[in-house]
Amino acid sequence: MRIGLLTGGGDCPGLNAAIRAVVKRGTSELGCSIVGFNNGWQGVIDGDAKPLTRDDVSGILVHGGTMLGTARCHPHKVEGGMEAVKDTFENEKLDGFICIGGDGTLKAAGKVSQALGVPVIGIPKTIDNDVVGTDAAIGFDTAVSVATEAIDRLHSTAESHNRVMVVELMGRHSGWIAVTAGIAGGADIILAPEEPFDIDVIAKRIKHRHRYKNFSIVAVAEGAVPAEGSRWEGKATLDAKGNPIAGSIGHEVTKAIEAATGFSTRLTVLGYVQRGGVPTAADRLLGTRMGVAAIDGIVAGETHKFTAQQGEKVVLEPFETMMGKTKWVPEELLAAARGL
Repeated sequence: MRIGLLTGGGDCPGLNAAIRAVVKRGTSELGCSIVGFNNGWQGVIDGDAKPLTRDDVSGILVHGGTMLGTARCHPHKVEGGMEAVKDTFENEKLDGFICIGGDGTLKAAGKVSQALGVPVIGIPKTIDNDVVGTDAAIGFDTAVSVATEAIDRLHSTAESHNRVMVVELMGRHSGWIAVTAGIAGGADIILAPEEPFDIDVIAKRIKHRHRYKNFSIVAVAEGAVPAEGSRWEGKATLDAKGNPIAGSIGHEVTKAIEAATGFSTRLTVLGYVQRGGVPTAADRLLGTRMGVAAIDGIVAGETHKFTAQQGEKVVLEPFETMMGKTKWVPEELLAAARGL
């Protein structure tokens, strides 16, 4: 079989582990030819392809990012995009695609599979961990590890200067990084999109804490929002696509806390640092397992599905499981964050 391979959406650690697994398993064990496309679905539209061999993926396991490059391109939203994908599929004499991406890229993969009848298997990667149907996505563990270390480091500065330290973390629609890293890093207050906040309640909690501790750590997801009807209604600045701009809600929350408490308050925005660098062992393992499951699945005739970690197993789920949905942080975890 001849399989096209691409990575789409934002980069994250662990992508190269999945690429490596697809190529090594496919070429050595299953007799496949793997064709890599540069820059996601844009590369498929443009026919920007190259063969991938074991030598090409040697040594990439420990590297962050993606050796194939990536782009936020969805063929069904590009004029003539679907026709171009079909032409490339036929010109390259492919038997299927393996697409590694987040919710948007996987939704696009599902659209391609539906509209063109092309065999497609997806692999979920997103540091936001918001893909429904899988316990974890590639990149999440590394992002949480980076965010936790950052919060650990902020403790010493906060305590030394008697400050409130606000750290803004990625998470436009769900607060997985803020909640999990906040808990792991010992943040005193955690703000996530799933649970709109009241700045007066936050200020009261900080004032109470400062009776016995002279500092506080506040972890806030970039998509966090104030509760309706609360006195303070500060909001993140949105970009042209309606998404929160990094640093904006953190800046607003920082100003509001300082004004309400009188305590010196400073902001740290981790931004793209969370997406970069060497993948953790967990992300290398997950990327490898999902890569193997994807190539095995497509060779076995599976299509219109994505790999999903469910408990101890990696299985294949229909694209409909995740398309148009968001995996929210569960109430149990939010309750734990509130209680600590």
